[in-house]
Amino acid sequence: MTELVAYYAQRAAEYERIYAKPERQADLARLRERLAGLLDGRRVLELACGTGWWTEAIAPYAAEVTALDANEDVLAIARAKRYPGGRVTFGIGDCYAPQDFGRRHDALLAAFWWSHVPLGRLDQFLRAAERAVAPGALLVFIDNRYVEGSSTPLARRDAEGNSYQLRRLDDGSTHEVLKNFPDEAQLRAAAGSAARDVTVEFFDYFWLLAYRLIS
Repeated sequence: MTELVAYYAQRAAEYERIYAKPERQADLARLRERLAGLLDGRRVLELACGTGWWTEAIAPYAAEVTALDANEDVLAIARAKRYPGGRVTFGIGDCYAPQDFGRRHDALLAAFWWSHVPLGRLDQFLRAAERAVAPGALLVFIDNRYVEGSSTPLARRDAEGNSYQLRRLDDGSTHEVLKNFPDEAQLRAAAGSAARDVTVEFFDYFWLLAYRLIS
């Protein structure tokens, strides 16, 4: 976790280039449309908000957004963006143990974080996310699919089945980054027994998982 935070601190200024890939634009437009519909009028707790790219996308539709990240470098970029007045609040937060907001949020979004969660901590992450929101809340997760020729190649897998990429930054440094690519069965299984109305959607380059908590 500490190494990942340090990596994203170094990558903060160049992070949003991933959203400029021409082949991914149609999928990104579809994802933005889906999130607008799912989160319309909701009080959203956003985990691992990064530079606020998705915060900016959902803020015009959500009633409020509380956006958290463990990295002050990316939060500085996120805070500098324009949002509808009074709707968005940013703060430092741990995805594995979000702070107590009184369970006032009726939706949760985690965009492009699931893939960085070690398989051995996935249940911990999801159950903590569920405890952080209101009973009956909607949880939404989006992330990358692995697409040969578009995704960074996988460098290795560890004994637990986690996969890793080697990424090079503008400063010339190279970083090994955990990046998992779940299939539909794994996503549905991870939602667990507390989930209802489970939806899994696969686009060309991304996937979306949404489910409601049993009240």
